[in-house]
Amino acid sequence: MMAAVADGESTVTGLLEGEDVLNTARAVKALGAGVERTGQGSWTIAGVGAAGFRTPTDDLDFGNSGTGARLMMGLVGGHDVSARFVGDASLSARPMERVLKPLRAMGVLAETAAGGRLPVVIRGKPLKAIRYAPPEASAQVKSAIMLAGLRAEGVTVVEEREATRDHTERMLRAFGVEVGVEARAEGGPVVSVRGGQSLHAIRDASVAGDPSSAAFAVALALIAGEGGVTVTGMLDNRTRTGFFDAARHMGADLKIEGDGQATGEETMRVIASASRLKGISLDPALVPSMIDELPIFAVLAAFADGKTKITGAAELRVKESDRIKAICAMLSVTGVAVEELPDGFIVTGLGVRGVPGGGLVEARHDHRIAMSALVMGSSARDAVAVDDIAMIATSYPEFFDHMAVLGACIARDGQ
Repeated sequence: MMAAVADGESTVTGLLEGEDVLNTARAVKALGAGVERTGQGSWTIAGVGAAGFRTPTDDLDFGNSGTGARLMMGLVGGHDVSARFVGDASLSARPMERVLKPLRAMGVLAETAAGGRLPVVIRGKPLKAIRYAPPEASAQVKSAIMLAGLRAEGVTVVEEREATRDHTERMLRAFGVEVGVEARAEGGPVVSVRGGQSLHAIRDASVAGDPSSAAFAVALALIAGEGGVTVTGMLDNRTRTGFFDAARHMGADLKIEGDGQATGEETMRVIASASRLKGISLDPALVPSMIDELPIFAVLAAFADGKTKITGAAELRVKESDRIKAICAMLSVTGVAVEELPDGFIVTGLGVRGVPGGGLVEARHDHRIAMSALVMGSSARDAVAVDDIAMIATSYPEFFDHMAVLGACIARDGQ
């Protein structure tokens, strides 16, 4: 996205070529950026610069990607274009007003389907800066506002309730934009960006490994009963590594070492070994930094000794599925006792090799539920089946290959 509005041509390497990313690439190409794949994980993007986006001839289809759709609404909103945003059934059921409310306050014209959902038509126009305090802790909302603020008159300010993922701030700086981040004694940081700044292309933008993807391999190693795994080149960012902190609190044998840098981000090497885990009450302060990893964390809890309690995770209700209900259903059908809470759940762990397994997990169009269930099945006493795995390609197209390398036996229909 940032390369698409920069001056010049950027080269990106190490890109995770999941459907979410590919749909975003198609969207920026439809808006006028030059986009070319040059090899595995390697792409060049010719930015539109000051000329700005052009109105696309077709809908911008983001498939399953809430991040792609919401951030692009902010980016498109400051350009003199009209674009219609669509997505799959899961994305079309997710709320968009949390992003559109502040964007409208900046001057973006937005029309939605009933209930503030997709399809959404964005009509960009000259914007004015705002000062906004999102009612929910959401990096997507913050990022959409900041991207719109790039083309707004004045200084756009976001006051966070608590710290959320800061990739947008880091990446903007890597593209030459000045971003203000002010820590506060109470609450999250205050983030600001002055409108009218230009982004400058990056000749070699390397992408750090995804902690959300790495969590599945690490979890498999922890619950396997023997062996281990090493994951290299993974993003080391405190706003994304809560899963690894939480696993350590459960007694996980994890070693973490520095492993270099990648376009404004530190990277690390994680070495995970089979572990005897114990149930914990998860610190709610860790939840924002592991919100996408809570399904696989629930799997760790199932194989731990004792109860694990997760609260402060109401945001899970509006993910690709109602993830709290989906997690509880996944555990129940595999023989694990779980209590649903308004903002989380309580898992009664059964220890190493203690999960019965069996049953059919309903993925509910949610890639993380599908992958978590398959990891659970790898160490359960009986096989775990998943009704639909098609959406796994959304975020982790190499999931099955990586699981096979680690020794997991996953049979797909027809194989």
